[in-house]
Amino acid sequence: MARQIVLTGVKPTGMPHMGNWVGALRPTVELSQADDQLGYFFIADYHALTGLREGKQLKQFSYSVAATWIALGLDPAKSVLYRQSDIPEVFELSWVLACFSPKGLMNRAHAYKAQVQKNQEAGETDLDAGVNMGVYTYPILMAADILLMGTNLVPVGSDQQQHVEIARDLAQYFNRQYQREIFTLPEALVEESTAVLPGIDGRKMSKSYNNHIPIFEAPERVRKLIMRIQTDSSLPGEPKDPESSTVFQLYRVLASPSETEAMKRAYAEGIAWKDAKDALYDRFQETFAEPTARYKELMANPQELERIFSEGRDRAGQAARKIMSKVRRAIGTA
Repeated sequence: MARQIVLTGVKPTGMPHMGNWVGALRPTVELSQADDQLGYFFIADYHALTGLREGKQLKQFSYSVAATWIALGLDPAKSVLYRQSDIPEVFELSWVLACFSPKGLMNRAHAYKAQVQKNQEAGETDLDAGVNMGVYTYPILMAADILLMGTNLVPVGSDQQQHVEIARDLAQYFNRQYQREIFTLPEALVEESTAVLPGIDGRKMSKSYNNHIPIFEAPERVRKLIMRIQTDSSLPGEPKDPESSTVFQLYRVLASPSETEAMKRAYAEGIAWKDAKDALYDRFQETFAEPTARYKELMANPQELERIFSEGRDRAGQAARKIMSKVRRAIGTA
């Protein structure tokens, strides 16, 4: 029986944070360790070009993503770790899919709609201000990433689920047009309880909001960020609601079920906010101290990361060429 293909990509925009870990990194690493799964992990470096234009920084960020996955438990010998830019078939398929993408579908994409809304709120006369075509066609390139590897499952946060749905729509359009099952229809795998993680200001954790907690940051910096998490005005001894607490939401993704239940009782008994934040910091350090050491070791050895990328390019390229040859035959270019 063929193994299911599990795929996820991370855009190299800096050191990954807890939101990345919960929404994509942790669940994918866990799935990749199953005997019936084959994980494809890619660094979405061309996706980063929508906003990142400094070449040296992009290269360093790409190393950072790869080092993160390995430090968190990815075994490159058992999974496929590669850079998006090393697979030229991705960009060929992106154009083919663009020819099957209704403009209205792109108009409904979350990232584009969010920028339009931002312009409306700012009183911009040009609602497309700040929107380059990379932003607008972002879902098409992502669909190519997914479909080219014959992906079955895509672990995502709920805010990214639309991208998998678009990839599925485009696969169906293409398959119906040529009356053959060229593309596998992917499914989103969302861990509902932790799909969207709050940042230190209570909004969705995001680098764009500057409210994130990097997972390999220096301990003193992590402590400062945790101590800045917004809380309500309840005093020590007063019961607190864990479900509305950002501190608790972050704590429970790091803690065991028994530790989480103990923290709920502490909230009911009126734990002081400082004590709750201290507990979160302790769990953070216990979770990431060992991976941080491995991450730093890899970042100091880019030659090893390039060797891993080379192996991943060969393995991912083989899968990509197999599907792309089917696409070319269907459209009449082969």
